[in-house]
Amino acid sequence: QLQLVESGGGLVQPGGSLRLSCKASTFTFDHYAIGWFRQVPGKGREGVSSISNSGGRTNYADSVKGRVTLHRDNARNTVYLQMNSLKSEDTAVYYCAARMMSCLMRPDVYAYWGRGAQVTVSS
Repeated sequence: QLQLVESGGGLVQPGGSLRLSCKASTFTFDHYAIGWFRQVPGKGREGVSSISNSGGRTNYADSVKGRVTLHRDNARNTVYLQMNSLKSEDTAVYYCAARMMSCLMRPDVYAYWGRGAQVTVSS
């Protein structure tokens, strides 16, 4: 069973930066596309970014485009979500997820999920 663990969340001031990591426990990490999603209380999970299994393709939500960069290190079984110029509306629990097909930004197509990391943007 593939397990995913997010890290790097925390409290940051508006305009600040955070880097979230998603580490996978599998010998076949390079078979999986990874997606990042976020959720606030009372709302569904929103796609933030996704990356193909090789890292050659990435997708970004319009709400984060230009502020977020996603890349992966398959040798370390880890995906990194660099978030800059953070805004209060970026406050959410951030989840990474994995699937063995294309890197869509739809939460319903991902089979494996981490437990989430809280990101709070506040002064």
